[in-house]
Amino acid sequence: MSEKEQTKQFEPTRSELEILQVLWEIGPSTVRAVNDELLKQKEVNYTTTLKLMQIMADKRILTRDESQMKHIYSVAEEEQKTKSHLLDKFVDSMYKGSASKLVMQLLGNKKTSEQELQEIKEILRKLEE
Repeated sequence: MSEKEQTKQFEPTRSELEILQVLWEIGPSTVRAVNDELLKQKEVNYTTTLKLMQIMADKRILTRDESQMKHIYSVAEEEQKTKSHLLDKFVDSMYKGSASKLVMQLLGNKKTSEQELQEIKEILRKLEE
């Protein structure tokens, strides 16, 4: 597999990201369980969820355990690795690689709680050590 193909497999679509979020939250699951969780957020058809998860397995975003009658799908990569890759790509494309510009915009656009500010200060303190 070429480097471009490997990078491509870590670029899920919006619908695929919704499925990943469900699997990260509830763990390895059947299509039915994922679809039931998606239904709590929006109207979605079971066959659409099934097809997307099959495509995601083909793209190696998900793995599929076929040892039982009901197939169990799992996320192929760790949540943090996928999120880190997507965030790096976003920062590169939107902020020319500048994490500080992203942070400044986030802090300027959102109401940051005192607890969140303390957590950010703690992260900065650890980075300085």
